[in-house]
Amino acid sequence: MMQRLVPDKLWELFLRVVPEAPVRPQGGGRRIADDRGVLAAILFVATSGCTWRQLPPVFGASWQTVHRRFSQWTAARVWAKLHRVILDELGSDGILDWSRCAIDSVSPPGSQRGALTGPNPTDRGKKGSKIHLLTDRNGLPLSVGISGANTHDSQGLEPLVRGIPPIRSRRGPRRRRPAKLHGDKGYDYPHLRKWLRDRNITPRIARKGIESSERLGRHRWMVERTVAWMNGFRRLHRRYERLADHFLGFVGIAAALICYRRITN
Repeated sequence: MMQRLVPDKLWELFLRVVPEAPVRPQGGGRRIADDRGVLAAILFVATSGCTWRQLPPVFGASWQTVHRRFSQWTAARVWAKLHRVILDELGSDGILDWSRCAIDSVSPPGSQRGALTGPNPTDRGKKGSKIHLLTDRNGLPLSVGISGANTHDSQGLEPLVRGIPPIRSRRGPRRRRPAKLHGDKGYDYPHLRKWLRDRNITPRIARKGIESSERLGRHRWMVERTVAWMNGFRRLHRRYERLADHFLGFVGIAAALICYRRITN
C-alpha cells in the first residue's frame, strides 16, 4: 500500500520540499516514524476520507504522530511547495497549456466549523467553506484557495491569478500568466475585466443578460472535470478541520496529486 500511495517518483519530489527531520531527543539520530510511511498515511486520509483515529497500523506510525507531522508540514507550506515542484516538472516537459485557463469554485455540502466558513446559500444556510481553483487548458490546477461558503466567486479571481507561481517552461523564462481566462457570469464585473487586461490576460467571461454561460462550455469543461477529480479526495467532501490551514493543506494535496498523475501518464 505504501508503494502505491507514495511511488518512487513522488517520494523523490517530496524530498525536495520536506523540512529536515529532527532527531530523537535521546540523540539516536533517527525519527520514531519514517517520513515516507507518514506521508503515505496522510495521503490515505486525503483519499479515503477516514478520520485520523481510523488510520490502520500498516503505515508504522500512530495516528497522533501522523496528525502531528501533518500539522508541522502544513505550517511549513510543504503541500504548496510540492504542488509547485510538480508544476515545474510539467512545465519543463511542455505539458502545461497556457493558451486558455479557466476558473471556478465548489462548495462541499454539510455543516462545518472553524475559520473561513460561512452560511452556504446553496445548502440551506449551513456553515461551510468554498474551494476556488484555476486550471490550465488541460484541467491541471495552477492555483487553489479556500474561503467561506458565502464569499462571492468574483472575490477569488485576483488572489487565484496572483497565486500562480512562476513555473518553468520548456523554452524561455518561467511563466505565470495565461493568455486567456474563462469564467462564468459570477466573474462578470468591469473592474475584473480591466484588471485582467492590465496584465495582458484576455477575459473570456460570460456577460450577464447577454450571453449564456453554456457558450463557454467547450472551454470551461476542463475546470469542471477538475472539480470532479477533486471529489475523488473524500477528505474534501466535508470539512472536518477546525483550522483553515489544515483544510487548505488537503486542498493542496489534491491539487499536487492531480498534477502528479499527469507526469506518470
